[in-house]
Amino acid sequence: YDVWHNLFGDMWTSRFFILALGFGAPIVVGFFYTFMLRVPGVLPIMVWFSVFATIGIVFAGAWYAGDQATKWKTADPITQTESEINIATYSSYALYAVGGLLVLLFLFMRKRIQLAMGCVKEASKAILKMPLIIMFPVLQGLGFMVFMIAWTVYAVNIASMGEFSTNVFAAGNLQITVRSFEFSDFVKKCGWYMLFCFFWSGQFILALGEIIFAMAVAKWYFAREKSKIGSLTVISSITTSMWYHSGTAAFGSLIIAIIKMIRSFIAYLQKKADEMDSSIAKAILCCCQCMFFCLEKCMKFINKNAYIQTAIFGSSFCTSAKESFFLILRNAARVGAITYVSGGVVFVGKVFICTLTTGISYFALDHYLRNELYSLIGPLVFIAFISWFIAGMFMSIYDMGIATILQCFVADEEMFSSDQMYAEGSLKTWVDNHGEK
Repeated sequence: YDVWHNLFGDMWTSRFFILALGFGAPIVVGFFYTFMLRVPGVLPIMVWFSVFATIGIVFAGAWYAGDQATKWKTADPITQTESEINIATYSSYALYAVGGLLVLLFLFMRKRIQLAMGCVKEASKAILKMPLIIMFPVLQGLGFMVFMIAWTVYAVNIASMGEFSTNVFAAGNLQITVRSFEFSDFVKKCGWYMLFCFFWSGQFILALGEIIFAMAVAKWYFAREKSKIGSLTVISSITTSMWYHSGTAAFGSLIIAIIKMIRSFIAYLQKKADEMDSSIAKAILCCCQCMFFCLEKCMKFINKNAYIQTAIFGSSFCTSAKESFFLILRNAARVGAITYVSGGVVFVGKVFICTLTTGISYFALDHYLRNELYSLIGPLVFIAFISWFIAGMFMSIYDMGIATILQCFVADEEMFSSDQMYAEGSLKTWVDNHGEK
């Protein structure tokens, strides 16, 4: 009870910082990152700067945590508790390990990042024609913020619906009274329902955004006179998607939400298995968790391509999922060679936005609320989670743009002869050079 009480207390104390830094900072950083990526010549600088900056921020955080732990340990008199010194020391070790892993990861991904930059340049051509689309993730972020405010109010109220219970234990001639905070079955069911609402609503916001953006890019691609494409295309895509394709987004996001709920319940069972110290149960549940994790990744990939098919042809979710699956199957080498390398730029952007936002939040909370909080970990984890979600919204612009252009190109190639294709010469040449059927 004390841990949750202190956590909710820290969240309430830092609520204005969480709103400003958790939602505001990643929106500003993400807007700047995605806006600069569309400027010719800036893309390579931004991507490689983000790589080195991300690594530098992690190592700087490791050094700072270690330096603080040393100062606290050698201070006379010592003003910090032993647990705080240990947390700072172990955090330093963990950050050094994360930094080393990031160095190895970026070295492994360097060729993928270079190839992905070529894909991003093609997506940037569409975005240059529709500058308003850069603002769409801001609307997504604001929508998610409004939902999170309402959701947090309900979640906090449900968390306060428990009751204190008193248990007395005999220890020799002494009687020890222990008070605990317990929840009824109804409150627990409400908690699971709130978790499902969080998963479904969050995924629905992402899904609808993917359909809108895919539709805008598809309209740009299949326009003979691309000079007529502009920000009004984005507005028409928003109205068309919300009016005709909200059901597709709701159905696709429902599938992901159900899988996430199953994974959450398995995680709950894993906790119970740990308490029972059952090795067989832990092994079985670990396998189940791994299986549903893979299933979630597969369904997200299928959903994304189904949304693109819906944006291009206006078909329903099931039809779009089937058509996109066979389209990718027929062009596995070409689509696979380009689609997966785009993850390099997307990953770099998400890590950069999340790391920078969390770093800024740490110094802000440490400077203004250090003496008012039990621990900085709770608010920082919450801010990092929100910033990662919003960073995903921003980087989905280029991820969906690249995937949409590829599907448009493949569909264009299959439906039209070479002299009637909508693809521009540079796009056709570039894709053919990086992935043959």
